Amino acid sequence: MTERALLKVLAGESLKTPPVWLMRQAGRYLPEYRAVRAQQPDFIAFCLNPQAAAEVTLQPIRRYGFDASIVFADILLIPHAMGQKVWFEKGEGPRLAAMSLDTLSALRPDGAAQKLSAVCETLRLVRAGLPDSCTLIGFAGAPWTVATYMIEGGGSKDRWKARTAAWSEPETFDRLLANLADATADYLIAQAKAGADVLKIFESWAEGLPAPLFNRVVIAPTRRIVERVRAAGITAPIIGFPKGAGPHYVRYAEETGIDAIATDHGLDTDWAVANLPRSMPVQGQLDPAVLKAGGAALKSEVSRLLDAWGGRPYVFNLGHGINPDVPPEHVSELLAHIRGR
Repeated sequence: MTERALLKVLAGESLKTPPVWLMRQAGRYLPEYRAVRAQQPDFIAFCLNPQAAAEVTLQPIRRYGFDASIVFADILLIPHAMGQKVWFEKGEGPRLAAMSLDTLSALRPDGAAQKLSAVCETLRLVRAGLPDSCTLIGFAGAPWTVATYMIEGGGSKDRWKARTAAWSEPETFDRLLANLADATADYLIAQAKAGADVLKIFESWAEGLPAPLFNRVVIAPTRRIVERVRAAGITAPIIGFPKGAGPHYVRYAEETGIDAIATDHGLDTDWAVANLPRSMPVQGQLDPAVLKAGGAALKSEVSRLLDAWGGRPYVFNLGHGINPDVPPEHVSELLAHIRGR
């Protein structure tokens, strides 16, 4: 356990060569992933098929030798487990059945984690198939992000319905967030007990929120999750990723109780180096488009980030997930450049 590079960095150690893993490293850019996906009846069933999910989780480890493996699942499994219908339209993304805010806020968190026991079985299968040096990551979506999908009925760039509901019906909206936080905490606890060494909370829609709303819908529910996980005796490091949070990154890092912060590619690196807590491990920042470009641009950006974060506990990653059109050989270029410096 102590030899795993990611765990060393998350404990506060700065390594000459940082550990590397990539968000969506198990995904459509890999032909071996597409072969498994073609055999699955639908995406939710795929996520809840431990053998198939474990196979695609392990594929990028076999191909690239990443320092960490993140379980193949989806942030929308929580609303699925709580009783909202979730499905994925080909070429369009997730869809969720229309429900009123009152109805959504009445969905109970009790038993949601048990309904996702298949993900825990995936973790056990992956743990058995990983090299000892590879860290296993479990994850969940943050309550605000998951609530936006539940209210909007799918993805939404401005989260207009969700933001309006948060302002106009605060008590009902906060009840939904509290229920999501409790279900999410129980789910993360179960993942840690199933073998996850690290837990990650994805706040994918943190962008564009004024401070009072950010405090209420992002910081407070995340802190509730962390406190519940710790109260259960789980000591696994927790990485928080408030994508697009801008200057709110600092308060998120200081007030949620997380152990490490993941940064997006839109965040100014110099500002982040100067303002994020110096002792807190930092992850991320490479633009996925640079990974698609490859070549000199990729090497230049990788070097810039390694130089900027040198001397601090740093985990190399993207500022968002790998796009499906990224050539697999560009990932090999990335790793060769990081590990060859």
